[in-house]
Amino acid sequence: MKLPIVAYGDPVLKKLATDIDQDYPNLKELIDNMFETMYAASGVGLAAPQIGLPIRLFVVDASPFADDEPALENFKKVFINPVIEEESGEKWDFNEGCLSIPDIRENVNRHRDLKIKYYDEQFTLHEEAFTGLAARVIQHEYDHIQGKLFTDRISPLRKTMLKNRLDAIAKGAVRVDYKMRFPLANKRKR
Repeated sequence: MKLPIVAYGDPVLKKLATDIDQDYPNLKELIDNMFETMYAASGVGLAAPQIGLPIRLFVVDASPFADDEPALENFKKVFINPVIEEESGEKWDFNEGCLSIPDIRENVNRHRDLKIKYYDEQFTLHEEAFTGLAARVIQHEYDHIQGKLFTDRISPLRKTMLKNRLDAIAKGAVRVDYKMRFPLANKRKR
């Protein structure tokens, strides 16, 4: 089932998410719905806060980047209760967007490498290292469960320049081809 994606301005996007356990209600169905929602919106990642749930869960499928990095051909993963243990390597800019902030893309500077500990959908513990675009997608989604958005990582001047566009998104004054929930809209549906 495709779920509505929460738009910029909703307090859940700024909240530190909480851990879950394997008894979280309907977890498999939630994960399936998150992937379906992400694919319907042409995303490469989706975090639970983006669908209104303040829990430490996100899904990624970086296979659209396989032309740039062939190792991402089948890079589809579920991250539950993740903890980034280390970010390292040269920092690099990449033009990022976000399903919760449609029609805005900005260069974001992030570390090239990371080490992360997380549980998969079977609650098997993993400790892995990622690099390049895989690390970037994971860092972006990880920010969501930390209550951060990519706009928090751009310069204050650039964010000020985007303020009117960000406010318009919160009010629902943006066209998208997927379901969204706008925090400041007057019960407006998309």
